[in-house]
Amino acid sequence: MRDAANPEVSLFAAWRPPASLSPDSIWRSLSLFNLYRLILGGVLVFTSAMFGTALSLSKSEQTTFFWVSALFTLLILASVLAVVWRKPQPGWQLAFQLCVDIIFISTLSYIGGGVQSNLPMLLLVSLAFAGMTSHGRITLLYAALASIILLLSHAYAVLTRDASEALFFQTGILSTSYFAVAWLAHALSKYALDSERLAARRGEDLSSMAEANRLMIQGMPDGMLVVDERGHVRQFNPGAGRLLGFTFPVGQEVELGECSPLLEAMYAAWRQNHELGSEVLQLPRTNRMVRVRFLEIGGKAFWGAVIVLEDMQRIQEQAQQVKLAALGRLTANIAHEVRNPLSSISYATELLQEVQSDPTQARLLQIILDNTTRLNRIVQDVMQINRRDRSQAEKIALTAVLPAFIEGLAQVEQVPSEVFELDLPADSAVYFDRGHFEQVLWNLCRNALRYSRKQKGSVVLRCLQDDQGRQILEVEDDGPGVPEADVQNLFEPFYTTDSGGTGLGLYIARELCEANDAVIGYRRSDHGGACFSISFVAAADA
Repeated sequence: MRDAANPEVSLFAAWRPPASLSPDSIWRSLSLFNLYRLILGGVLVFTSAMFGTALSLSKSEQTTFFWVSALFTLLILASVLAVVWRKPQPGWQLAFQLCVDIIFISTLSYIGGGVQSNLPMLLLVSLAFAGMTSHGRITLLYAALASIILLLSHAYAVLTRDASEALFFQTGILSTSYFAVAWLAHALSKYALDSERLAARRGEDLSSMAEANRLMIQGMPDGMLVVDERGHVRQFNPGAGRLLGFTFPVGQEVELGECSPLLEAMYAAWRQNHELGSEVLQLPRTNRMVRVRFLEIGGKAFWGAVIVLEDMQRIQEQAQQVKLAALGRLTANIAHEVRNPLSSISYATELLQEVQSDPTQARLLQIILDNTTRLNRIVQDVMQINRRDRSQAEKIALTAVLPAFIEGLAQVEQVPSEVFELDLPADSAVYFDRGHFEQVLWNLCRNALRYSRKQKGSVVLRCLQDDQGRQILEVEDDGPGVPEADVQNLFEPFYTTDSGGTGLGLYIARELCEANDAVIGYRRSDHGGACFSISFVAAADA
């Protein structure tokens, strides 16, 4: 809105350049405009001095034309210095320069013969520049000022020099062109500025999207490679290097074959047939199972592809977490809804066994009792999953704990204690939650006893120490060992090769070890049996 109470505010605002123009852009435009004006002034001075007779001017007119051109050039030099010093404001400098151009070019036009000299055409350049760098109404004011002076100049020439009155029509056409050029330049400049601002916003949006895509790609747990049509890797993320086992050099172009020859062959095959874009394979360097997907870039104008390496192990772990989360929500209900009826069934079965003498009924009752015992063990194993977050590590002396543990296990399993052999240094000690330790060791020793020959020394418990000072407890048996096909699934939940097992024993052992910063592993022993090991946290880190 205009400020009616303070007209000076509107006046000053009208003399200022548009806010859409940056200060540097305004000063640069003024510098170029003054360069043009300086060249124009020099040409006028040079022409009047060297070719004055060719202008069909009298001697006095030649002198006047020269001095007016020289004064015009001096004022242009003053404008150049003002632009260099950037004082006063650009709006006032532009107004001064245009007024000087209008007055002096109109004067030179009058001296040189009026409209027929074509000198008034020079004002079109000045008015066009005013239209590009000022507000529209000020541009029309400049055009009106130039038109008025041109008309008055010609009218004065008609009265004093007997100039042709028919030239008023040409003067009017030229005045109209002043308004047209000034307004057209202003409209085109406004359109160009709007386009520039739109392009700048689009550029910022594209830059933001590119940065967001880069951050998203870098943060993805799966591997991602952007490959062009020549097979050169243009972009990658840390997940790709981790899965491929390849260190990407920074700032260097890498071919896909250097990262993985297998992926290069698959990429070439996919380019021939896009239906081959999703396969599960094992990467050679890291032995990681991944699903490879190719996403085309460019459509018909093929540019390249995005190679996505989905870590199947991570996907399986997520599926297991979902499964276990659901299982955890059912644990409390299982404890109340299953254990209490099982206890009643077991107790009733034991009472019936005392009063029944029929062998057939006794066998059936024993079957009932065995299955209730198995169901109770399943419930107990499921409830152990929730214990991993309640660990309180303490120092456990293996030389004092393991003999008593072995003695109790031998009594429960009804085997001689000589079946177990202990190989422990005198000062063997580990840091572990005591309840968790007994649970893990119970699972490992019972598994070893189940598959061993149950002879003297069939199950060996030994304690070692690695180079980093960590204690390693090994449980080794003389059984057949774990088949190679089952090794990778040993610690998966609900995976078992025993028809009477729950598939949770080794999984719970791994979870409890992770809760105590320990690592459980498996290897085949030198004698062909199974050997499970627990690597405990070092004493300095406990």
